[in-house]
Amino acid sequence: MPPLRRSPLTYFQDHSSETLVSYHGGMHRNKQQTGRPRDTRVDAAITAAVIELLEEVGYTGLTVAAVAERAGIGKASIYRRYAGKHEMAFAAIIHGRTLEVPPDTGSLLGDLTALARVIVGHLTNPGAATALMSLLGEAAGDPALASRFTRTFVEPERAGNAELLERAVRRGELARMPDVDLFHAMFGGTVMSWLFICHHDPHDLPERLARFACAALLSTTTTPAISR
Repeated sequence: MPPLRRSPLTYFQDHSSETLVSYHGGMHRNKQQTGRPRDTRVDAAITAAVIELLEEVGYTGLTVAAVAERAGIGKASIYRRYAGKHEMAFAAIIHGRTLEVPPDTGSLLGDLTALARVIVGHLTNPGAATALMSLLGEAAGDPALASRFTRTFVEPERAGNAELLERAVRRGELARMPDVDLFHAMFGGTVMSWLFICHHDPHDLPERLARFACAALLSTTTTPAISR
């Protein structure tokens, strides 16, 4: 294993116990803040260290201790943010707690294409498949971790999807709000299946997926709602 390098970031104590989930300019607080706000330099240093180490030693060789050493921080700062290696890697490779809604392109098709490009971009990052599948596998046997994963990573995705669909309703493109949970599962799940199960080339997936989803949404929201 190559020798670990320290970043220029010096050691310091992180006194924040707050977990923040932000989307579309909003912020959801998971825990009461105590002490100083979390220093974003540490987040950036952790992300950079994870990416560097993945290139050098791969996912199997990645450890919390190595990331802390490379980032120039204590392991406690990592564990204040993440439940462990899998969650840390997911945040660095795919997306963290802060997840921006794709910009308003002026049309549902444009917004869906932008969202699909973001998802494909996240999931085609080096190490994304291993990090995601490892985290999901660990969460399957750990209800507490599964709940934390949903709260920390899935809920911001769903909120962003809801905002995108609400924009289409406000523009008059959709007659009513679609089923957000179903859309979120279908849209992101299609990308995961395409990449990790079918192993298809993703080069034109964003455009194809956006057109398919747009047609389905327009069809289902312009027909009378089915009573349950």
